[in-house]
Amino acid sequence: MKPAKGKAKVKSYRDPKTGRKRRVSYGQAGKAKSGGARVRPGTSKGDAYCARSAGQAKKSPKAAKNPNSPLRLSRKRWKCSGKKSRR
Repeated sequence: MKPAKGKAKVKSYRDPKTGRKRRVSYGQAGKAKSGGARVRPGTSKGDAYCARSAGQAKKSPKAAKNPNSPLRLSRKRWKCSGKKSRR
C-alpha cells in the first residue's frame, strides 16, 4: 500500500462504526538534509515537533482521541510524551 503524495507512512484499519476498511496517510515524506531519517526521536527537533503537536491535540480533541488519526500516529512515531520527545 502506497501513502498519499507527500506522506511517509500509511496505516490501514477497519472502521468500527461502518465496518469498512479505511486508510490514513501521515508523516512528512523524504529524507533529512544529512540523508538520514527525517524522524529522530529524542532530539531538539523532536521536542519542537512534540510541543507543536501537543497544541494541535489540544485544539482538536476529536483527533487527539482517535488512535488512527494522523496526529496520533505521527506523535507515536516521534515517541512524544507530553511536550517532549523521548529516545
